Amino acid sequence: MKKTNKSFEFDYEEVKNKALSQLKTGKPLLGKDGALAPLFQSFLEAALEAELENHLHNSEQNNEVGNRRNGHGAKQLRTNEGTIELSTPRDRYGSFEPEIVRKRQTILADALESKIIGMYGLGMSLRDISSHIKEIYDSDISHSALSEITDRVIPAIKLWQAHSLDPVYVIVWLDAMYYKVKDESGHVVTRCLYNVLGIDLEGRKHLMGMYISESEGAKFWLSVLTDLQQRGVKDILIACIDALGGFEEAIASIFPKTEVQSCIVHQVRNTIKYVSSKDVKEVIKDVQKIYKAVNKELGEQYLDEFEEKWGKKYPIVIRSWRNNWHKLSTFFKYNPDIRKLIYTTNPIEGFHRQLRKVTKTKGAFTNDMALLKLVYLASQKIMEKWKNPIHNWALTIQQITIIFDGRVPVLF
Repeated sequence: MKKTNKSFEFDYEEVKNKALSQLKTGKPLLGKDGALAPLFQSFLEAALEAELENHLHNSEQNNEVGNRRNGHGAKQLRTNEGTIELSTPRDRYGSFEPEIVRKRQTILADALESKIIGMYGLGMSLRDISSHIKEIYDSDISHSALSEITDRVIPAIKLWQAHSLDPVYVIVWLDAMYYKVKDESGHVVTRCLYNVLGIDLEGRKHLMGMYISESEGAKFWLSVLTDLQQRGVKDILIACIDALGGFEEAIASIFPKTEVQSCIVHQVRNTIKYVSSKDVKEVIKDVQKIYKAVNKELGEQYLDEFEEKWGKKYPIVIRSWRNNWHKLSTFFKYNPDIRKLIYTTNPIEGFHRQLRKVTKTKGAFTNDMALLKLVYLASQKIMEKWKNPIHNWALTIQQITIIFDGRVPVLF
């Protein structure tokens, strides 16, 4: 194939044979040494020339005097199958804005962009993504270009953060996790990622919200709950939380009818912190009798026995159980299926474990948005599996409807 005066003289038999050979061996047809690369390059350059001609013609009609061709530039265009060297025409005034290959556009195929974003969402570093693209597509992509591509999910994140929510959620779990992020001065600081997971009236799980703050506190949770309300939530039947001080009051100020269940597992963990190692096994055994009781009355009896046995040695532990008993014992009024759902924050902690599988290789994120981009992409992948209602939901919602009389809309 010879190139003369910006045009190609194709030996189609040569192109055909080379293309067939590359297809058989799995080599890309475009990009470096691809059989169809010259043809594709010629098509793009011809299209750009035609666009410029049309632009100059329109300039004359609009009385833009003096605009004309002004030579050519060069750019590398990355595609699914490699990199193409393009000669791009220019105009004197610099007003030419091509459509087929835009200015500063370095990647042609949307599919390649989606692959890059997909790899980023799996937790791959920009360096690993760059190496992978080079190996598979024979294209060099800089870290800045990759970062720019992943930034294209930011509008989707903002849209998702503001999406409307259902008026009523049966169960909502609220919990936080921590990450290291670099602040504006480059120092590594701790950021708190607040997550809200809900069960709708059809028994399906939803990630209702995701927020970043400097630390966990009831004040910020209040702003989270306010955001949920502003996005359409009118009622939450049961809220499952950890032992954070002021959390229950924050919920009551926005959703005063919501019943609050504090996580039993968190309570047990806090209990063990104040118990001597030689007593831990026995204390845990006694504590299990409390929350595994068949009803609240028996649970309170076991709590009295627990205080009688350990009260003098561990008064702080007893005080904690007594002070929090009203929200630790909420689950006793429900049947076993509902109890399993609400007596711990395990559902949202399970979600957190899946996020950490993606983020565990990260040291410190470059900024808050870098953290949010990755956890958003990872969470979207996780939520793809949340299509079916939870087990035995038909029976569960019947009981919920009876218990919360008048607060559950009829779905049929």
